[in-house]
Amino acid sequence: MGYPLYKRIQADIRNRIEIGELKQGDLVPSEKELAEQYEVSQITSKNALNGLVEEGLLVRYRGKGTFVRELAELHEPMIQANMNKTIALILPSMKTKIDQQLLDGLERYCADMELELLIRITRESQEQESRAIEYYRKRGVDGFIVFPVEQDSYSNAILRLSLDRVPLVLVDRFLKEIRTYSVSSDNSGGTRAAISSLLDAGHGRIAYISPEITNTVTDERAKGFEAAFLERGLPIDKTLWCMLDLETIAQGSGQGAVTRFLDEHRDVTAVFAVNAELARYAHHAMRDVWADDGERPQLASFDDPGLEDVPHVRQQLDDICRRSVELLSEQLNGTYEPRREVLPVKWSWPQ
Repeated sequence: MGYPLYKRIQADIRNRIEIGELKQGDLVPSEKELAEQYEVSQITSKNALNGLVEEGLLVRYRGKGTFVRELAELHEPMIQANMNKTIALILPSMKTKIDQQLLDGLERYCADMELELLIRITRESQEQESRAIEYYRKRGVDGFIVFPVEQDSYSNAILRLSLDRVPLVLVDRFLKEIRTYSVSSDNSGGTRAAISSLLDAGHGRIAYISPEITNTVTDERAKGFEAAFLERGLPIDKTLWCMLDLETIAQGSGQGAVTRFLDEHRDVTAVFAVNAELARYAHHAMRDVWADDGERPQLASFDDPGLEDVPHVRQQLDDICRRSVELLSEQLNGTYEPRREVLPVKWSWPQ
């Protein structure tokens, strides 16, 4: 509502570049072509292209057209502006391979952009998250990249960062009520694709293993599961949903809870776990429950659990890291256009 048309064109072009539809050096549609496509005046489409040229994303060559700027040229102005700036990276844990890949990618892209990085691990404590944010604000850091803890509400410290317009990018989560910058995967679409594939393979009774729904990630993945059934007009049996409270997982009791659940639901033909940790719980539980009798259900998961023959949804973690740092740099360079960017995922069966 009230979003200028030229900004919509700009957002679409940025997205086409992000997903690889428009690559470095590619010719961008002309002002006339954009005007026809979006049913706007050529003045509007010209303003859209001019803004992206001024931003440094596109470059114009007289008599040839407008092109996506080459990477080295694209990042040079940002690198110059970022020098001597410090960023606080706040992560909830370092337990999983996903955590490690995110840290590696974010550190690498910050280094490429000449940003000094300070790191704090909150160990899934919202109190520690708030303390870390307040501590780094007092130290005068220039911006934040925050991977929020798994809680049913965001800390006041995160809300204050957003309301005060401190350069901030949320990774994997987003604020529903407040506009801020965030980068996340297509949680709903990825889960929908996975469950649709299992249904197409003949699995009617699919167990769903998830933490309790306390944040946007668990909420979107649950909605993706439901969407796959609803698209086929199939009923959703939530007695097959194993929802683990965060305290059970934190205390190390998740494995036992999943084993007990599957033992009580031996008629399931497939099990979908919403993250790699729960997929490993389910794998061990299935070995115990179906040790001697019957064929084990098909296990699938969101993220690679590191198990053989387990189909999974693969996030584009390097793209998440790159885009998070680029959006933070955008803010450090004086632009403030908060938005949520959702990056595609890939669902695949093992070859």
